Amino acid sequence: QVQLVESGGGSVQAGGSLRLSCAASGIIFSRKVVAWYRRAPGEQRELVATLDSGGSTSYPDSVKGRFTISRDNAKNTVFLQMNSLKPEDTGVYYCQVRTLIGTMYWGQGTQVTVSS
Repeated sequence: QVQLVESGGGSVQAGGSLRLSCAASGIIFSRKVVAWYRRAPGEQRELVATLDSGGSTSYPDSVKGRFTISRDNAKNTVFLQMNSLKPEDTGVYYCQVRTLIGTMYWGQGTQVTVSS
């Protein structure tokens, strides 16, 4: 049984930082594509960070330079470091892992609220 559990969300003021964690059980992050998504109120889900099996990362312009995705294979955990947070970063953040055959698994999400 695959489970992804996000943690580290909370409320911060603009300009602050948070580090989100996604701990996995039943699946190994190594050699898989992992990602973070977010969903702002009334908006569609948005991809904010991708980390492939080779270590390459990608980010949309909205978070580039402020967010960093990484993984600790020993702990089977994926992280999202978020710096210089803005109110528009507010939303529920989800981690995702995609298996080699294309199956996607999602965590339950963690709330991030950034006040102005």
